[in-house]
Amino acid sequence: MKRTIVFLTLLFFAMNYPKCQQFETKLIPYPEKITVNDGIFALKPSFTISVTGNSDPRIFPAATRFLRRLDGRTGLFFSQAQITANESNPSASLLIKISRPGKIILGEDESYSLQINSEQVILESTTDLGAMHGLETLLQLLTNQEGTYYFPQCIIQDKPRFVWRGLMIDVGRHFLPVDVIKRNIDGIAAVKMNVLHLHLTEDQGFRIESQTFPKLHEMGSDGEFFTQEQIRDIIKYANARGIRVVPEFDLPGHATSWLVGYPNLASAPGPYSIERKFGIFDPTLDPTRESTYEFLDVFLGEMTQLFNDEYIHIGGDENNGKQWTNNPEIQAFMKTNAIPNNHALQAYFNRRILTILGKYNKKMIGWDEIMQPDLPKNTVIQSWRGKEGLTAAAKAGYQVLLSNGYYIDLMQPAKDHYLNDPLPAGIDLTDEQKKLIMGGEATMWSEIVTQETVDSRIWPRTAAIAERLWSPASVVNIDNMYQKLDEISIQLEELGLTHLKNTDMILRRLCQSYNTKPLKVLVDAIEPVQFYERAGTKEVSYTSFSPYTRIVDAAQADAPDALVFNAQVEKYLLDKNKVSYQKIINQLTIWKENHYYLLPNINNNPVLKEIEPISADLNKCAQLGLDALAYLDKKKKPKEDWKTSAAAIIKDAKVHKAQTELRIIPGIEKLVEYASK
Repeated sequence: MKRTIVFLTLLFFAMNYPKCQQFETKLIPYPEKITVNDGIFALKPSFTISVTGNSDPRIFPAATRFLRRLDGRTGLFFSQAQITANESNPSASLLIKISRPGKIILGEDESYSLQINSEQVILESTTDLGAMHGLETLLQLLTNQEGTYYFPQCIIQDKPRFVWRGLMIDVGRHFLPVDVIKRNIDGIAAVKMNVLHLHLTEDQGFRIESQTFPKLHEMGSDGEFFTQEQIRDIIKYANARGIRVVPEFDLPGHATSWLVGYPNLASAPGPYSIERKFGIFDPTLDPTRESTYEFLDVFLGEMTQLFNDEYIHIGGDENNGKQWTNNPEIQAFMKTNAIPNNHALQAYFNRRILTILGKYNKKMIGWDEIMQPDLPKNTVIQSWRGKEGLTAAAKAGYQVLLSNGYYIDLMQPAKDHYLNDPLPAGIDLTDEQKKLIMGGEATMWSEIVTQETVDSRIWPRTAAIAERLWSPASVVNIDNMYQKLDEISIQLEELGLTHLKNTDMILRRLCQSYNTKPLKVLVDAIEPVQFYERAGTKEVSYTSFSPYTRIVDAAQADAPDALVFNAQVEKYLLDKNKVSYQKIINQLTIWKENHYYLLPNINNNPVLKEIEPISADLNKCAQLGLDALAYLDKKKKPKEDWKTSAAAIIKDAKVHKAQTELRIIPGIEKLVEYASK
């Protein structure tokens, strides 16, 4: 990762947090309050940890994991093997003081304080959940200088801004096994998020074992599903890290996989088969038959015994209503019961499901389509279609989660997510209505990811969302955010996340060689197309079994070299700095020459043929940049034919190729524009 931005990095923090510039700017999420003092706490092999007070036993393995991560980073041979309740030592190097056991529930106290002096580190919290957050902060504070690893002397008071800070992982469209889920649980714990939302059912797969209705998973999953024992293991693993697990069973649409084994639930005759393509499909549960609710009562009763969280997500999105409209019996039911349209019929369905969940002492969440005037106010609305829905739900008295703007599968840059605040300045809500905004969730939909690539689509950008949901609203420095993503990205890798290393693995496969450097140079200058363009192109028709191993799958949302290049161009044009000038020249020269180094790989591997045009674009744009710099350096205005040719090259380079886009173009355009003046 090479996204270090070279200008204005510390301005925000220097203005708002004097004396803190050296250390605290690496913390993500940024704490509520921090004061950095002179001096350090030096780490030595004699470093020990002790826990005092009244805590849940999970703090002891959590503290042990912290110690192992610490010695893994430093190479110090700490003498302490494990932290246990039997080792109460008030003079320990790190003393953790906890008042009471934390509950894995919405709204639990997650605050903590850290005091670091030259002799001792003291971590205090009301609950062990806060203590675990404090341990993550302490790991991020680790610094080295002149052969010494240390923590800076400082005082931190910290608590989250929002109580719900989640990551949704869709295991329905592409199944993601237990090891993928666990390593991402570790990731969300590392950035102080507290909810894992599992999207378990989709048209493409029913991903959880049902012992009461076994044909759901036996016929609707291609054999890829979580057993109930695996789900218990995931919940236990998450709870041990302070993470709630919220299941989603998408109803009444997105329901094809339900109907493969139980076609009698459908609104149109079967048979049904697992859907292999992606999109919005017709199969929908019949909301007019009592047998549907009898089935769901038994199924949801089984699931509520399995999942210990108080919330169950019912989906409720993207029901096109075609089966309802074309079913005479459903239409007759609607007429008899004065149900005017399909939207009102779905509201009727939602109320019936809400009653079932209430019977099992569960609360209901749904995507924003479920909101109706008579929907009970104890329902949570998850806003995905727009900020207007979030505001409308809060004004209507519903608790709300924001996901609009946090769709990490759409490959937007991290800054777009970072600046997307659930409660932006000037939002049209009263203070009481603002309290209904519980937080938000990053959403990892899995149409075009597999277990090999999913981590690279979640991380490190989700850390930016984590900061937005935890830190004060005033923390909005984009340049510093990118610096922090570089650091946390490496730290996340120690948890087993594959967002960095799997890119190189894909490149080796595509090249059938260890010599991937020219391909890596190209990949670091391009990004996958954004939003829904990739799924909707004519070049490729994706299915659940398509290959997800092309260059577009190796590219990142924030092309690292392009990000740095564009920032350097901005800086150079601002102050004509010679260091920036030389860096730009060096990078453009690498890009100009790279096409010729890459051609042998392209010619030897047909799978790479699609990238030849964009590699040529990189070459041409780099030459344009060098020409523009030469004109600027000589203070010579280019001829009109050069400007015309430059405009044509840039226009062609903006055309997306191989479902990617060349991200150096903003910098090239600026150089050409300035040279032309």
